[in-house]
Amino acid sequence: MFGKTRKSSKEFDSVNATLLIKGGFIDQTMAGVYTFLPLGLRVLNKIENIVREEMNEISSEMLMPALAPKELWEVTNRINTIDVLFKASGVNDLSKEKNPSEYVLNSTHEEVVTPIAKSFNYSYKDLPFSVYQIQTKYRNEARPKAGLLRGREFRMKDLYSFHPDVDSLKDYYEVVRESYFKIFERLGLKEFTYYAAASGGDFTEDFSHEFQVKCDSGEDLIFYSKEDGIAFNKEVAPCLAPESEVHEQEKPLQEVFGENIVGVDDLCKFLNITPQKTTKTLIYDSDVGVLVASVRGDYDVNEDKLKKSAHAKWVKLAKEETIKEVTGAEVGYAGILNLPTDKGLKIFIDESIKYLKNFETGANKTNYHITNINWYRDIQPPEIFYDIKMAKEGDLYPETGKPYETFKGSEAGNIFPLNVKFSTAFNYYYADETGQQKIVYMGSYGFGTSRVMGILVEKFHDGKGIIWPENVAPFKVHLIGLNLDDEQVETKANKIYKQLVGAGIEVLFDDRKEIAAGEKFSDADLIGIPYRMVVSKKTGEKIELKKRSEEKVDLVSFEECLNLVKK
Repeated sequence: MFGKTRKSSKEFDSVNATLLIKGGFIDQTMAGVYTFLPLGLRVLNKIENIVREEMNEISSEMLMPALAPKELWEVTNRINTIDVLFKASGVNDLSKEKNPSEYVLNSTHEEVVTPIAKSFNYSYKDLPFSVYQIQTKYRNEARPKAGLLRGREFRMKDLYSFHPDVDSLKDYYEVVRESYFKIFERLGLKEFTYYAAASGGDFTEDFSHEFQVKCDSGEDLIFYSKEDGIAFNKEVAPCLAPESEVHEQEKPLQEVFGENIVGVDDLCKFLNITPQKTTKTLIYDSDVGVLVASVRGDYDVNEDKLKKSAHAKWVKLAKEETIKEVTGAEVGYAGILNLPTDKGLKIFIDESIKYLKNFETGANKTNYHITNINWYRDIQPPEIFYDIKMAKEGDLYPETGKPYETFKGSEAGNIFPLNVKFSTAFNYYYADETGQQKIVYMGSYGFGTSRVMGILVEKFHDGKGIIWPENVAPFKVHLIGLNLDDEQVETKANKIYKQLVGAGIEVLFDDRKEIAAGEKFSDADLIGIPYRMVVSKKTGEKIELKKRSEEKVDLVSFEECLNLVKK
């Protein structure tokens, strides 16, 4: 077998990178780019075969190109907005003389699949339908990290569905959801996987959904309501700040001079108060006008929530000149008290400020803050307090009023209701029963096959190495021959190897004669194959059998070994 264990390899920034490289599964070519060695490719192929088998139940496989003409991406204008796109072109003058063109190295395939679908399916009789592929993708990540969890080159299954209306799309959305959970069950990950609402981006006002595997090394923070079985990514989690009883007398309103004191931390030190006594007020431009967003000082504004609250298509932090025009002050001194009424401002105050007493806000005056503000006395509360904050640990789920359970998750898959974004861009309509032209609705469904390989290692390992679930292990049995310089032992070991292979069992046979027993056992633990069988002088006519996930070692007959492994 090509490739060897490298137990002396350096420790990487993640468990999966460290163990997969030490175990001889992958080799790092450069940051975020890995070669899958024979052991690793066997695991990846098994993961992808499981995905393929489940996808074939609901879709048809195809294979699209990695390269695409820039014109396709210009149709959707995503060539100017996706920040991970790679460009492909001739690397030297000789190549450029042959072909000076530039291409997009696809990070996703909506731009490719939509015009293909349009060219074949243009009647209501053709809808709905879907296609999928398993392919290598390329993304220009600024900081690839965590081994296979975030790379510049990776394997992915992407499926695209096409529908006559939104109801058909929603129906298929649930079909894919159920199919994904079948995949996670076969991978041994179902009990750790949560169906979490996430941002729909510019595709939809509804949520998209992610399949988040509970994982200490995950990059996402998941908020889970145990009572309802509902999960949210931090970026969209609806939340209420925990109420705290405030027993204090109202203090006199005070305007405080603090030159260049703008950040919450500096402000708290200067005023000798906690962040919970401060407010953070930001000014935004949007397609519906200038927005004022204010949250308690220990929170951040969630721009997705603000956009939905304002019924806006986009929001972005206002430029310095706009802030000066609105507040009359430099950046950093905006506040909810004494805002101008003639500017047409749309004001959104978060519910985290609702119960505050004697709190601080910017004075809308350079270098000044106002302290000891109280509702009704100094400012009238708004008719509606909004939820426009980024959720944090300890927050409450609004539907139950109970605290969320929070944990880190690693996103293994996602499903997006694309609706009509791409069909509109490519003018993809179909003729209904009456001949009327109607827009096609679309969905997109991703599954990171190489990322899941990394997640499996993060979830299933111990201090000795990897513990592969049986369905994806590179081999079923790790057969170790000891004392192979003894002809009888060597003959027996080879016979058992041939019998296992003949019974359809995948076997990695360690027949190295020059390697000590301890090193062979160490390699077996590192590689993590489910069953270890040992043949030696000591075992006689029997075989030493051990499951990688257990400490118990049994001495059993070959027939018992075979029956156990087959079962």
